[in-house]
Amino acid sequence: MGRLKYDHTAEAIGIEDETLAHLKVVVATKLRRQESFMMTWLPIGGGPNGRMSAWIHPAVPLVFMFDSAELPSINSKRLEDMMHATNATGELVLENLVRVEEE
Repeated sequence: MGRLKYDHTAEAIGIEDETLAHLKVVVATKLRRQESFMMTWLPIGGGPNGRMSAWIHPAVPLVFMFDSAELPSINSKRLEDMMHATNATGELVLENLVRVEEE
């Protein structure tokens, strides 16, 4: 299980490596274009918080941490679906794919 660290003040978001690899491409593409967007997720297992959202912006530090040294292969259809959903609504929803890691 990898982690996404956003803004150095919030807790890391636990995301399995395959999803994190796809998320990295989507986020990098959007931020390279200077396009901010909302990212929303439900922590796995419910956690202390219900639905969580973060405004993803090019000026905010972002670190992708993978458990494995080898990156999973990228599924072009999954990537296309994620980009389409994000572009259509301005929000990337990762339902049940991530959880907040305790630090």
